[in-house]
Amino acid sequence: MKKSLLSFLLSCLSIALLAQNKQATYCNPIDIGYRYNFEQMNEGISYRSGADPVIVTHKNEYYLFVTISGGWWHSKDLVNWNYVVPDKWPMEDMCAPAAVSVRDTLYLFQSTFQQRPIFYSTEPEKGKLKFLNRWLPQLPKDIGPWDPALFHDPDTDKWYMYWGSSNVYPIFGAELDKSRNLTYKDKTDYKPLIFLDQYQHGWERFGPDHADMIKPFIEGAWMTKHNGKYYLQYAGPGTEYNVYGNGTYVGDNPLGPFTYAPYNPISYRPGGYMTGAGHGNTFQDVYGNYWNTGTPWLAVNWPMERRISMFPAGFDKEGQMYSNTRFGDWPHYLPTGKWDNRDALFTGWMLLSYKKPVTVSSQQDTIHVAKNLTDEGRQSFWVAKQNKAGEWASIDLGRESEVKALQVNYIDYKNNVFDSDSSVYTLFKIWGSKDGKKWELLRDLTKEPKRDRPCAYIELEKPYKGRFIKYEHVYVKAQNLAIGEIRVFGNGLGQAPVTPQKLVAKRQKDERNVDISWEKVPNVVGYNIRWGIEKDKLYQTYQVYADQPTSLQIRALNLGQKYYYAIEAFNENGVSALSGVVGE
Repeated sequence: MKKSLLSFLLSCLSIALLAQNKQATYCNPIDIGYRYNFEQMNEGISYRSGADPVIVTHKNEYYLFVTISGGWWHSKDLVNWNYVVPDKWPMEDMCAPAAVSVRDTLYLFQSTFQQRPIFYSTEPEKGKLKFLNRWLPQLPKDIGPWDPALFHDPDTDKWYMYWGSSNVYPIFGAELDKSRNLTYKDKTDYKPLIFLDQYQHGWERFGPDHADMIKPFIEGAWMTKHNGKYYLQYAGPGTEYNVYGNGTYVGDNPLGPFTYAPYNPISYRPGGYMTGAGHGNTFQDVYGNYWNTGTPWLAVNWPMERRISMFPAGFDKEGQMYSNTRFGDWPHYLPTGKWDNRDALFTGWMLLSYKKPVTVSSQQDTIHVAKNLTDEGRQSFWVAKQNKAGEWASIDLGRESEVKALQVNYIDYKNNVFDSDSSVYTLFKIWGSKDGKKWELLRDLTKEPKRDRPCAYIELEKPYKGRFIKYEHVYVKAQNLAIGEIRVFGNGLGQAPVTPQKLVAKRQKDERNVDISWEKVPNVVGYNIRWGIEKDKLYQTYQVYADQPTSLQIRALNLGQKYYYAIEAFNENGVSALSGVVGE
């Protein structure tokens, strides 16, 4: 009896220790070792980047494929990603890859305008990769397939490919012949499926906040089948802006005809720190929950410099597809089962560091200064005088708060690294203090396995109640120690803000645009303007900060569609109740 009791207690202790050390949350952009670029090596431009992500669930585990990464990533929980190098890379590295899991096999294909094979693997966790076919027949000049997507219809056992990346050509589709190892049935047997229409769909206009009249780009095809309907997804209007998003057309057959979804875009994040949600894919996790991935825009060193985000997604009871980007780059819980509420994964951990005072050990010039570390600015950053151990940055949160997580986002400022070898890793320590004098060690990465963490997300084992947070530098392989943002999350000890009043939404003569205004609320960090095509379907969010005007022009609407709007305020302590819903 005593032995059994002791075994039981030891078992409970082991479970408790495992639970204590297991990370329960994630934060966008996702924390992986983004590979160093080599495309601009000859121009002397160095940066880590992730683009065109595809996450596939295969044998109850996850695989992440990213443009020109020399391999892929493997995870069992969507947060701990191990980099896998293929045992033999059969072709040149892959750009905007297509991947799909069917039964026990994972299939992989690259973007190309030439003849290229489809690969397969039954052991992708080991980097095993084989040829399924040698060459797909070459399509006519400029047709592709670039930005491809592979789709297997489980109900018919038929295979399809979708592709397109152009401001001239549409998204194309073709059935593949499984009897000939998934080559085209006929190299001329493909069809145009969908085009962009910037004159009808406001969100498909190019430029920052859709303000440029350059002809927009359609790209990033993906197909999802749900309840007998085919959702052909696409990205637009261009990678290098805050409004990069995903949309969908819906049909009864895999090659159409397709109808534009009036609730588009389905994934959209024009405001906040990491803006942009386009060109990813939709996948289901091991619990059956849907997710949508995308590439938020960084563009410090190069216009196409990007990171990767993933957002909870799904379909409502009427079949409307959505992706939840509300507080999209703040901590969210990892899934542990099937969720019913689209906001179920949001932790409620608030941003404690916005515009808070920062003291640093040194700074290299008068531009890349301490205050940049807390401004939530995508292209502003701090640069220390030297990249050496012992440099530090201390944030004064202004009052005692419960700190629960941090995110440290590095910048490759004037860097000279072009390859992600074993010398590329990230080490630092995080300290906390109640008075700015006596410090307590909260996390020490020097005690953990070395890995590169350009978007390092640190979830504390237990909440820390204090006023000051300090980053102490140890190592990063770079020319300079440059950090874009040190973001502190948790909860203040005060009251959440009151609900904003006097919300007004006025549709412009150009119905693709609407003017929003509201009454200022005291003691807030910012606001979420939420909108949608029905009062109970406010699936879109535009986040603005309190030091911005209490008015906003949203230029993402569709002609002929009625919209509804509401607003909420947030501060360090929480989120207000949502305002009443107003029409136009």
